[in-house]
Amino acid sequence: MKNSDTIHNGWFSEVCSMWEGIAISLKVDELLYSKKSRFQQIDLYQTRSHGRMLVLDGIIQLTERDEFSYQEMMAHLPLFSHPHPENVLVIGGGDGGVLREINRHHDVCCIDFCEIDEEVIKVSKQFLPTLACGFDDPRVCVHIQDGTAFVREHPNCYDVIIVDSSDPVGPGEALFENQFYQDLKHALKPGGLIATQGESFFLHPDWVEKLMGITRSLFPIHAYANIIVPTYTGGHIGICLGSLGPRLAAPARPVPQVLQSQLKYYSLGMHKAAFALPYFVEKMLEGKGK
Repeated sequence: MKNSDTIHNGWFSEVCSMWEGIAISLKVDELLYSKKSRFQQIDLYQTRSHGRMLVLDGIIQLTERDEFSYQEMMAHLPLFSHPHPENVLVIGGGDGGVLREINRHHDVCCIDFCEIDEEVIKVSKQFLPTLACGFDDPRVCVHIQDGTAFVREHPNCYDVIIVDSSDPVGPGEALFENQFYQDLKHALKPGGLIATQGESFFLHPDWVEKLMGITRSLFPIHAYANIIVPTYTGGHIGICLGSLGPRLAAPARPVPQVLQSQLKYYSLGMHKAAFALPYFVEKMLEGKGK
C-alpha cells in the first residue's frame, strides 16, 4: 500500500502503510503548497486549529501548534547530556526547528546541517518562518547531501550528532540501518553522543527493538527517551541515544534560566522523566519480549 493523504469534507487524514488500521485527522482550510520533489511529495496545509502543517509523502511532520515538543527534546536532551558540546551535526529536519533550538546554546561553535531534499528547506523558509529561522544563525553551515555519505566523510568531528529523520520509507530508509549507525559512531569525537528519531514503541515495536539493538551493540551507554507529540499518530515518538562517555538520564550541566525561559517543553524534570518507560517497553528493550 502506497503512502497517501486524503481530504474528505475538509479533513486531512494521514493514511500510511507503516501503521495500518489507524489514522489521525485534522480540519484543514487551505492547501498552501503541493509539489513532488526529487525525493518525496511535499504538502503544506493551513489547518483550522493547529496552524500550518507540513506533510511529507502523506505523513505529518509537524504542526505549528505542537512542533515545539519534538524540536526542543531532539535538541536539548542530547545537548544538555554532553558536558561541553562545541561541534554539532544535524542530519535531516529541513524545517529548521531543531536548528532553532540548538542555536540557543551559545557554547556551540559550529553546526553542520545535512539535508538531502533542498525543497523542504525552501518550503519551510517560505511558509514556516518560526522554524526556518534556525537557518539564520551564522554558525550553521548547510550541506545539501545524502546524510549517509556525509557522516562517512567526517570521522572524529562532532561532539553531538542529531538525526532528525523522517520515517524509514523513501529518503529516510537508509538512516535506520546498522552501517549508518556505525558511521555515526566514527564521526564522533571521544566522549561524543548521538540522538536519532526512534519511532513509536506502540506503533513500531520492531523498529524500536532494531534501533536500540544497534545502539546497544555500538555504544557503552545507550537509552530510549519518549516525547509527547499530539499530532503524530499514536501521540508520541521516541529518541534513541548512544553515548561514548556522557551519561544520558540526567543533564550534565544546569539549564540556564535565560534559556529555560524561552522553552515550552524541555526542562530538567522532563529530561529525567523522558527515560521513564512503560514496563512492557523496558522488557522489550531488554530482549524479554513485548
